[in-house]
Amino acid sequence: MTAERIHPRYAVIWVWLVVLMVAGVLATLLPLGRSAVMSLIFAIAAVKATLVALNYMHLKSEDWLIYGLAVVPVLLAIAMTLVLFPDIVFHH
Repeated sequence: MTAERIHPRYAVIWVWLVVLMVAGVLATLLPLGRSAVMSLIFAIAAVKATLVALNYMHLKSEDWLIYGLAVVPVLLAIAMTLVLFPDIVFHH
């Protein structure tokens, strides 16, 4: 860890998480296609996960190795999603 600590304002982050949660719920009411709504909900979820990881899990103040350990599973999950995407979309 670095010598200087970054102390986030937890209340502000919490408010952002609540606002993003409400936005995700309200996204289902938008007059968009199902895939567009799902993409929007997943994008909002990714932003919320980033906020939690950086602020509540204190990854902001960690060394670069921690970022590598956090990024590798995310990249594997994205790769698995892309590989399985044709099976999900063209399932009969």
